[in-house]
Amino acid sequence: MKNLKNKFSLSVLSLILISFLSCSDKLDIKAGQVNTSDVDYSDTDQMIQPLIGAYNAFATRGWEEYLLMAVRGDDVNAGGDQVPLQDTDNYIYSPDNWMYNSLWNLHYADIVSVNNAASLIENYKELADPSDYDRADQYIAETKVLRAWLHFNLSRLWGSIFIINTAIPDNEIEAGVATKDEVMQYISDLMDEAMPYLPDMRPNERQDVPGGVTKYTALALKAMANQELKNYQGVADAAGAIIASGKFSLFPDFYEEFKKPGELSDENLLEMQYSDYNSGTGDTFYHLYAPFGPAKYTPARANAEGGWGFYEPSLKYIKFMLDRNETVRLETSVLFTNQGIAEIQSDPNYATLPSFISNTTRDGDVIEDNVRTLFSSGKHYLPSIQLTAGRNNYGAGKNNICIRYAEILLMYAEALTHGATGSAMTADQAVNAVRQRAGLLPISGVTTQDVLNEKFAELGLEWGIRYFDLIRLGDYNELSYDGRTFSADKAMLPYPQAQVDALPLEN
Repeated sequence: MKNLKNKFSLSVLSLILISFLSCSDKLDIKAGQVNTSDVDYSDTDQMIQPLIGAYNAFATRGWEEYLLMAVRGDDVNAGGDQVPLQDTDNYIYSPDNWMYNSLWNLHYADIVSVNNAASLIENYKELADPSDYDRADQYIAETKVLRAWLHFNLSRLWGSIFIINTAIPDNEIEAGVATKDEVMQYISDLMDEAMPYLPDMRPNERQDVPGGVTKYTALALKAMANQELKNYQGVADAAGAIIASGKFSLFPDFYEEFKKPGELSDENLLEMQYSDYNSGTGDTFYHLYAPFGPAKYTPARANAEGGWGFYEPSLKYIKFMLDRNETVRLETSVLFTNQGIAEIQSDPNYATLPSFISNTTRDGDVIEDNVRTLFSSGKHYLPSIQLTAGRNNYGAGKNNICIRYAEILLMYAEALTHGATGSAMTADQAVNAVRQRAGLLPISGVTTQDVLNEKFAELGLEWGIRYFDLIRLGDYNELSYDGRTFSADKAMLPYPQAQVDALPLEN
C-alpha cells in the first residue's frame, strides 16, 4: 500500500443521503431524500428502498465520466470545444483538468452512497424475521457488485486508488491507496464473496428488480478484473461459467441492441436504466447523451434535439471496419456526415464506399455537416422515431449498457489464446458467434491478434475497452496515430490536483 497523508476526509460523503425511491419496473423513480433517523427498520417491506437508492447512485453519471474513460482509445476522437477532453485525447494531461476531479469525486461519492445503502439494509436485517435474512444478504451482495464496478473504473484510470468498503471511510483513507493489482484482486475476491447470495438468472429475468445484478454480473466483473491482472485462467473460468450457463445469447439485431428494442435483452449483464415512464410529460430519469450526438441534424420526428459533438469515431476505426468489410457493425457504430464521407473518399483506397454509408440513418435521421465533428457515435444514438412523443432530448430515455455477453465471449476467447483452458467452447467458437451476428464468415485457429481485432470491431466506442486492452498488452504503437505520440508513462491519468492538495503523497 502506498501511504497518503490524510488531510481530507471522505466521511463528509457519508452525509449524502440515499435516494428514497418507490419500486417500479424501472430503477429510477424521481428521488426524494431519506432521513435515516426516521426510518422504521422493523418494516422489512421497505428493505428494498436503500437498494433502489444504490442503483440510482450507480446510474446517475455525469456526462464527462464516460467520455473521459473512452476518449484516449484509437477508436474515439474528442470533438467540439472541450479543451480538457481534447488534451486528454492527445495524451496531454493536466492535474487541474476539471473532468479528472469530477470523475474522481462522483465515483467516490457513489461508492459511499452504495456502501451506505448496504449499512441501511444491515439495519433492516437486525430487526428482520429470519425468513428475510436471505433477501437482505442478496441486497447487500448487489451493492458489492455496484461498488466493484465503480472501483474498477477508478483503478483503470489511475492505477493506485483507495478501496472504500464503508460509508464513513476515514480509516480506509488513512491506510492509503492500494496498487492497481491489489484493487483488481479485491474486486475478484469481492465477487466471490457476493456470488453465493445473488440470483442465478439473467438480469432481465428478475422480478423484484428487473435488470438488477445477478450471479452472472459478478462473474463478468471477476473476469474483467482478472483480465487486468493478466490472470487468464481466472478470466476463462469466470467467463466460461457465464457461457456454460446457457442463459445468455447475443441479441439477434446488432443495430437494435443499442436502441429501445435491445433494452434488458438476453445479452446484457449490466445496464443503467433510464426512462420517461412512457409519458410525454412529468418525471424523467435520463442520462445526458447530448455530448455524444451530432451538433446538427434533421430528425425524422419533428422537434427532436441534436447533440454537442464531443465524441467522434476516429477515421482509423472507420477505415479498419471498411477493410474488414463490416456492414451492420459499422452502420451501427458510426453516424456519417457528408463532410465525413468526403474525408474518407479523399483517400484513393476508399474512393468507393458501400451504399449503406450515408448521412441518413436507416431510421430517417439526417446527420448534417457541422464544425465540430465529421462523425458521431451510433452506439449512443437513439433514433428520433423511438423517442417518446413529447420528449425531445437527444437520446431521451435510452439505457446505457455497461457489460454485454459479446464482451464475455471475446474475453474468454482471448484468455484461451494466452494459454488458459476452458470447456465452455473453443476460442474459434466464441469469436465466430460474434462474427456470425455481424454477417462475417467464420475463421479458424484464432490468435490473440484475431481476438483483439474482433474486440475492436465489436466493442469500439464502448467504455474505453479498446484503450484498456492496448494498455494491458503494451501495444502502444496503435495509440500513436493521426499525429498523436503515446508512451508508457501516459497510461494512467495524473491524480486530480485538488486531491493531491488534500492528500499529498509521501515518498
